[in-house]
Amino acid sequence: MRKYETIFILHPSLDEEAFKANVEKFKGVIENGGGVIENVDVWGKRKLAYEINKINEGYYTLVNFSANPELPKELDRVFRISDAVVRHIIVKNEQ
Repeated sequence: MRKYETIFILHPSLDEEAFKANVEKFKGVIENGGGVIENVDVWGKRKLAYEINKINEGYYTLVNFSANPELPKELDRVFRISDAVVRHIIVKNEQ
């Protein structure tokens, strides 16, 4: 299993329940795909460095996890089809 981290930004118009539901959905994708979540760090609502589709802020969340090499592809697919995600990135840790 390899170590990965993902940061995703959710749309600022989400209410607290919708935000938590989306975070749980993405955690579920990792856990159901055989991954192990090591850390979830919710940064909260922050201003974006630049405007994306007329959006100036978003809810940031960082997730560190271990998984097989196929899981990040599935997680990326789920991020792309989710309307709540403004931006996301998944990187492999070299540790």
